[in-house]
Amino acid sequence: MKVGLNLVFGGGYTNDQELWREELAQGDLAEPLGFDSVWGTEHHFTDYIICPDVLQYLTWIAARTEAIQLGSQVVVLPWHDPLRVAEQVALLDTMSNGRYIFGFGRGAARVEFAGFRAPMEESRGRYLESAAMILQGLEDGYVEYDGEYIKQPRVPIRPTPFKSFKGRSYSAAISPESMGIVARLGVGLLLNPHKPWDVLDAELSEYRKIFRETHGRDAPPPAVEVFTLCHANPERAEELMRAYLPRFYHDILQHYEFEGDHFASIKGYESYGQMSKDLRAVGEDEAAESYLDLQPWGTPDQCIEQITDMQRKIGTDHINFSFRFADMPPAEAAQSLQLFAQEVLPVIKQIEVPAPA
Repeated sequence: MKVGLNLVFGGGYTNDQELWREELAQGDLAEPLGFDSVWGTEHHFTDYIICPDVLQYLTWIAARTEAIQLGSQVVVLPWHDPLRVAEQVALLDTMSNGRYIFGFGRGAARVEFAGFRAPMEESRGRYLESAAMILQGLEDGYVEYDGEYIKQPRVPIRPTPFKSFKGRSYSAAISPESMGIVARLGVGLLLNPHKPWDVLDAELSEYRKIFRETHGRDAPPPAVEVFTLCHANPERAEELMRAYLPRFYHDILQHYEFEGDHFASIKGYESYGQMSKDLRAVGEDEAAESYLDLQPWGTPDQCIEQITDMQRKIGTDHINFSFRFADMPPAEAAQSLQLFAQEVLPVIKQIEVPAPA
């Protein structure tokens, strides 16, 4: 199994420049410590995640490393010109000698769509057309598309893509409807566990069924993002995890306005409306507790046990770990990261993952 390091860039607890210096310093440790990949995501305008250009950030990582893979989770397609995304993807892959993993999604935060003057009700259509154009263009070396939202005359992608992105393209999906769309696109899933395992298992089964019916082959294993805290003392591990992850979960709810009722009236986000309704019913504290229980944390042995169990349940071949979130001091995150790399990483990298048929 492959193991990645995901930098969160969670703001609001220090100034932005200091935050970025601290996070980039953590990123410098990924390759020497033996991680297979470094990841980041795109977000705008709030303290939730301060990384407005994930491809630019990964270009920095590429220049400071030699072999580690570089993953985006995700580039949010409805906020961008898809031609520019195709060019940027090809350029980063060229500069990194084929190390880029293309992760993309459609977004769900009202504040971000408003900032980019992008209608949320068009997001699914723009996401689908953009993804189809970009994915095909990266294989053909040129893009063209005549859709409802995208009218792109044929132009070449330069630098010309030199390596197929099949097998290293993923899309985030939260709703069951989005999972079906990802299956039809023929790419892997990017998951952040936030649902009971039995619910996620049922949705993954449907995704794999649609993928097999559409493409005549098995779906690739999903990639998974989780938050972790590794400490030699189990009581201290629990104390730290309970101190910081619920605060980050609060940032998630604030950024996406998940406790609001607006999703139900936005085309393409009806399932989010139900999730918001369910969240309001249980309350933030109970929801945060459930979210915490889905993450692997504890002593090295506890982390290994939980990660092995997660891999078995989801069938993933690539798990990306975030070690710093909310206002966790850099020293605490560094200690957790170092212990994880020393005692957990070598073990979980040996987990065998069957190749899809």
